[in-house]
Amino acid sequence: MTGFGRAEGLVGGKKVTVELRSLNSKQLDLLVKLPGVWREKEAEVRQWAAERVSRGKAELAVGIDGVKALKRSAINPELVHAYYDELRAVARQVAPEAGTDLLGLVLRMPDVMTNAREEFDPAEWRSVEALLEQAGNAFEAFRAAEGAKLQAELEVRTGNIRQLLDEVAAMDGARIERTRGRLLAKLQELQAKVDHDRLEQELVFYLEKLDVAEEKLRLATHCNYFLETMDQGVQQGRKLGFIAQEMGREINTLGSKSNDADMQKRVVLMKDELEKIKEQVLNVL
Repeated sequence: MTGFGRAEGLVGGKKVTVELRSLNSKQLDLLVKLPGVWREKEAEVRQWAAERVSRGKAELAVGIDGVKALKRSAINPELVHAYYDELRAVARQVAPEAGTDLLGLVLRMPDVMTNAREEFDPAEWRSVEALLEQAGNAFEAFRAAEGAKLQAELEVRTGNIRQLLDEVAAMDGARIERTRGRLLAKLQELQAKVDHDRLEQELVFYLEKLDVAEEKLRLATHCNYFLETMDQGVQQGRKLGFIAQEMGREINTLGSKSNDADMQKRVVLMKDELEKIKEQVLNVL
């Protein structure tokens, strides 16, 4: 399920922004981006985000944009003095009259310019954790709103299948009688001599193959179970997918047994509704 949460605030004179977002995916694929000063907390943050996201292609990004940068250039004065004294001593021995810019050479020597990093501050990190919670709460609220819309959509689609199934059930009795009448009319047209007892027996066997009572009952049961499962809490996505597969099997069997144009039209409509259900179930956790 898609989700998005954002929070921002001032932490130690810096503007810190936290964003948590996710897209649909069968497994958890989590990317965590933290500034270097808080990198030691990556494992802790990753576990926290994994529990929040649960499943999906997700990204948690913590960014800094503020007055006080995390990195700044720094000069090592002791090393500058050491390099300069050594170079000046060599210059006096080799070419005392030469006008060499020793300081310029020193500033290009290794390790003279360094990047100074801020030290980890537990007090600042507590403020960052508060922002993480805010972003996580916004993320969950976003998902809850999306989930409510998704549930309403699935309920409508399932209700449409139940309505079509009721229409199929209403047609079923007349379908059997029409099939029986067509077979008898064909025999009369052919003027075939038949044993009436044997004919009745064969008709019973044939019409039993067209009976869809079990399929109607199982499909109705699956529809009810699908709706009940949606109300059972989180982490029901895969279960709903399995139920939808079972609904598809019963609908396909109905289509193969219907032997009636009007019933088959309803079956096609049921298949269309089921495909829409399967598409939306992929978004359910």
